[in-house]
Amino acid sequence: MKKPRVLLSLMTEENDYQLEQASAARQVAQGQPVELQILFAGNDTITQSTQILRAIQGDASQRPDAVILEPVGGTALPQVARAASQAGIGWGVLNNIPEYLSELRRAARAPVFTVSTDHEEIGRIQARQFAALLPRGGTVLYVQGPSEHFASKQRTVGMQSVLSPNIRISGLRANWTEEGAARSVTSWLNLTVANKLRMDLVSAQNDLMAIAARKVFQGVNNLVERERWVSLPYTGCDGLLKTGQAWVREGLLTATVMMAPSAGHALKLMLDHLGKPGQEPEKNWLPPESFPPLHQLRPANVAAL
Repeated sequence: MKKPRVLLSLMTEENDYQLEQASAARQVAQGQPVELQILFAGNDTITQSTQILRAIQGDASQRPDAVILEPVGGTALPQVARAASQAGIGWGVLNNIPEYLSELRRAARAPVFTVSTDHEEIGRIQARQFAALLPRGGTVLYVQGPSEHFASKQRTVGMQSVLSPNIRISGLRANWTEEGAARSVTSWLNLTVANKLRMDLVSAQNDLMAIAARKVFQGVNNLVERERWVSLPYTGCDGLLKTGQAWVREGLLTATVMMAPSAGHALKLMLDHLGKPGQEPEKNWLPPESFPPLHQLRPANVAAL
């Protein structure tokens, strides 16, 4: 009996959570009869689409039995999804709830589902962290992911839904990577308006971008301004053991939000249902958690900017 082939398509190698996604999938694959191929799309939707189409339209003997992807863009490649499903190839989506999912499942001959952390809840947890750290209110510099990305949009919606009325948000956009966030924060800092805004906390929608912001502010030439920026609380998201959680323990971040890697769960779900009658649940949720727990956060004692 041949091993099923599964293609895992991830966004970029320049993101700790994406690397952890790959690691989680490999760990599951080690204990399963499966041939796992992992591709990174370089944070480019066209590259991701091309890589997957090449695999599903190529030599039938090398064609994957299933594709699991974390989409770079917000649409989650609907045309590629339909092509895969029509070819009898399973389709799993990570950290996105595509509009086409229910339609695809109705005619699918192989598993079609999504595995996602509750990104709105991530945003709500971040807002509650802001409230715990800034009980008297203030302004948060908030580094978000790309505007079209599902996780970025959902986290922002969740954050705004429970944001304390005495806390204001000043938002920036970046591309989930440390380098992209550093460029965005540097550009913002060089604007005249940035030097006039009072900031009480710096947050980002992932830990790498929060650390990137901190590094930018550590490079400010004016010693007094640099000390003020560095003394602010910094919060992020992903909360991986060796990065986000470690940075909290080291004091580089004040808090993060832990979200379990979904790729290993999705691979196991796909393997459990390939070639079997009936569909698995359409939406599979993984709960996020504050790190440290919200009740352990104490008000920030900083000289606000």
